[in-house]
Amino acid sequence: MKVLLIRFSSIGDIVLTSPVVRGLKQQLGAEVHFLTKKRFAGLMQPNPNVDRVWALGDSLAKMLAVLRRQRYDWVLDLHHNLRSWWVKQVLGRPSRSFYKANLEKWLLVNLGVDVMPERHLVHRYVETAHHLGVRYDGQGLDYFIPLQEEIDLAAWEGPSAPYVAFAIGANHATKRLPLEKMAEVCQHLDLPVVLLGGKDDAERGTWVAREGGSRVFNACGKLTLHQSASVVRQAAVVLTHDTGLMHIAAAFRRPIVSLWGNTVPRFGMYPFYPDGLHLDTILEVEGLSCRPCSKIGYERCPKGHFRCMHDLETLAIAAAVNHRYRETMG
Repeated sequence: MKVLLIRFSSIGDIVLTSPVVRGLKQQLGAEVHFLTKKRFAGLMQPNPNVDRVWALGDSLAKMLAVLRRQRYDWVLDLHHNLRSWWVKQVLGRPSRSFYKANLEKWLLVNLGVDVMPERHLVHRYVETAHHLGVRYDGQGLDYFIPLQEEIDLAAWEGPSAPYVAFAIGANHATKRLPLEKMAEVCQHLDLPVVLLGGKDDAERGTWVAREGGSRVFNACGKLTLHQSASVVRQAAVVLTHDTGLMHIAAAFRRPIVSLWGNTVPRFGMYPFYPDGLHLDTILEVEGLSCRPCSKIGYERCPKGHFRCMHDLETLAIAAAVNHRYRETMG
């Protein structure tokens, strides 16, 4: 059986598809192909359960011409948007699409009515392959780091273990703790801190490292995604916003303290561990009538007060991280 999976973006969503990939390969012995945007192709290329990654660049038409020759037995659409619909139409192969719950998200955001599915997004992804006989195996998420991208803590300029990996980035400002609060949290942690993020986070990381104390190391913009994942894998605790590195941390079974602003765990994308493993602490301001204000995020709070992040207490955040670390120490 030859199967094409479609998930164009982004980091977290692609990581969350890994149980489907694993199930197709290990339960069915399928030949698994994965279609994603070029910038995200590297996430799946090291995965031994994926036989081929198709990196979509500027021309969808050229990609479709190539994919039509593959004659897939099934196309599993784990993105379910207009572009993925067009891929399915052009390929003309049997297909299934995952349940996106857009109506339920709209009701929660706009009317405060919670009828979201009572299961994680991962389970909705896996259900897309139920008709093929794939079932969730209870083993959580996968993330594979190429050997050459592993960080040797004994040789790099950052701290040695144990340390806290703080993923300060997020695509939208309303998903990020204000910089002043990030620095305050760092000041009250028991361990050294490595700040992680992309090039867009480099300036923010410099500020937090300067104000957060001498034990804060800014790695934002200095590492590839796989290298950042390596730092996460070797961390004692991961402090993170609702972002891709949170899901990578869960794939490595790391203790997680996650901070939630305008988005909510009820969207079904909270840290996902193997069955029976619970290593995460979710911190959010509950009871705010304006929350969630978006399923994605904004560049500024629509209400102007940003209480969903401002009302998170820095001492409580630091205490949660320190507690998770002490738990790992027995």
